[in-house]
Amino acid sequence: MQARLLSGIADLPAAAWNRLAPPGDPFLSAEYLGAMEASRSAATKTGWQPLHIAVEDAGELVAAAPLYAKGHSWGEYVFDHAWADAYRRAGGSYYPKLQVAVPFTPVPGRRLLAQNPSARDALVAALHQTLEQLDLSSLHVTFCTAEEAEALRKAGFLVRRGVQYHWENRGYGDFADFLESLRSSKKKMVRKEREQVRASGLELRVLDGEALSGQTLEAFYPFYLATVDKRWGSAYLTRDFFRRLGQSLRDRVVLVGAWKGRQLVAAALNLRGADALYGRLWGSLEEYRFLHFECCYYQAIDYAIAHGIPRVEAGAQGTHKLHRGYAPVWTWSAHLIPDRSFRTAVARFLEQETRELEAQMPDLEALLPYRREGEAA
Repeated sequence: MQARLLSGIADLPAAAWNRLAPPGDPFLSAEYLGAMEASRSAATKTGWQPLHIAVEDAGELVAAAPLYAKGHSWGEYVFDHAWADAYRRAGGSYYPKLQVAVPFTPVPGRRLLAQNPSARDALVAALHQTLEQLDLSSLHVTFCTAEEAEALRKAGFLVRRGVQYHWENRGYGDFADFLESLRSSKKKMVRKEREQVRASGLELRVLDGEALSGQTLEAFYPFYLATVDKRWGSAYLTRDFFRRLGQSLRDRVVLVGAWKGRQLVAAALNLRGADALYGRLWGSLEEYRFLHFECCYYQAIDYAIAHGIPRVEAGAQGTHKLHRGYAPVWTWSAHLIPDRSFRTAVARFLEQETRELEAQMPDLEALLPYRREGEAA
């Protein structure tokens, strides 16, 4: 088997890449990664230089990973800014670094795409070799699976855990069934929030499939910018990315919109996978109390129940999701650091961070709104 670096996802036939990618994960598809790159959202100019790694056996693609050279730590959602600062103060250059990830997308899933275990071993070896040859500070595999994290640990990576909040369908027939599973106070809270949105006079509609187009999704761009301006101040995704999303992945997109008359005033963008609805982006041009919860959390639950989707993943961070039925789950990443002293320091940090997260997990679970066995409705 031989490994080579690619200058972009277009260097491989889309069908070859997609044969390795999980069919139920839209973010690992050649179409999604291609939309990121062709729209210049993930590009050298934005600090995401594509260097995808491909392992071939007699000319056949048997393993691959979405690899980028990063000039910063933004758009990753696994925060290592403190590591970069410590490395700089010690006299090193943390950037550029290597990142196996889906840009701007904190969705857990496979990162090491391989036909079989031996191909994956060759891929991991190629990652080691690439880091050594480029002589960079580190290589990071973010939002990988727990099984991949363990394999990478055995290959010399440090493993890091994080927490996200996911909703699971416990056999609900509709949203009312879900409400009945909640404690009385939380049930009232959800009803009050939804009623206040309805009282605002907004009309909520869910668009998917044939109701969407590149032009429809391009119209989401101002809503993305509205959120960026409030929170981050730097927009990586371009208008062209949303247009391309509507062209190549229209069947995977679910758009929740809020209309004031004929004007769209807020929207939440989701992507649909085989076993999950993934909440990705939200934006509002006007302020309405609880509209964010309605569009991003309650409408997602409603859609998932109606379409037999067992899980909703509502993105990174946000303990407020707990009170609305989204439970804490572990996420995983793996980090390869050649410098021994720096690796030792990061390992100590991760040990402490893991202890703190493990101690917090029972407290997070205690905040969930579900009725305990024997508790009155």
